[in-house]
Amino acid sequence: MKGARSTGPEVPTGVTAGVAVYDRGSGTFTERLDPDQRFRSASVVKLLIALDHLGDRGPDALPPDDRTRLAAMLASSDDDAAGHFWERNGGSGVITRMVSRLGLTNTAGPPADFPGHWGYSAITAADTVRVYRHLLDAAPEPVRTAVLGPLRRATRHGTDGFDQFFGIPAACAPPWAVKQGWSGYPPARPGCGGTAGVDLGRPALHTTGVVGADDRWIVAVLTLHPVGTSYEAAYGAVTGIVRSLGVG
Repeated sequence: MKGARSTGPEVPTGVTAGVAVYDRGSGTFTERLDPDQRFRSASVVKLLIALDHLGDRGPDALPPDDRTRLAAMLASSDDDAAGHFWERNGGSGVITRMVSRLGLTNTAGPPADFPGHWGYSAITAADTVRVYRHLLDAAPEPVRTAVLGPLRRATRHGTDGFDQFFGIPAACAPPWAVKQGWSGYPPARPGCGGTAGVDLGRPALHTTGVVGADDRWIVAVLTLHPVGTSYEAAYGAVTGIVRSLGVG
């Protein structure tokens, strides 16, 4: 399976983007645009919440309620499930442990003023690729299946009702597995400037995952949009960026 040669991510005017595409076939990055720029994670951080809770265990080692929550958190981006695991496992301690274990370089917990806001954690496109590379190449097989299985079965709508098939699902033919993120619809808290360069005000829309046979490409596209941008407009912009990458 080969992708067309890309001339670089096509990012619309006014949109801030961090992009990283890693080709596991060649062991090289085929796209990088500000890959170390920090963005608030929105629901992409649920990958770290899941990995932290699983540790080296497969889903069969978890109580039934945990298995149900984990699947809903990953496939349908269920916020209640994420909040449950976040509080149960020590809040920002989840991020601290995952940064150390996965060798992440620019990921951080939420600002001190918002300790319960897991979606305000800081991530980058490069670190997101590192998370997927860990899942695909280093995590025990039961953990890999417990996380990637629900991502391969991602539902069209999240449990909050938002259509989460923007970006990778809209631009790439199956097979794929995705973890999406959205924040700022409705608008985020006014005056949230963020910390350590993380913007908490502008609407965020992220598409991340693996694409192609044998999970050939790892794709991370993180974006911020002008204040007032509709979900539909951001949806189209992110999908357009992915289409410009020559993946799949």
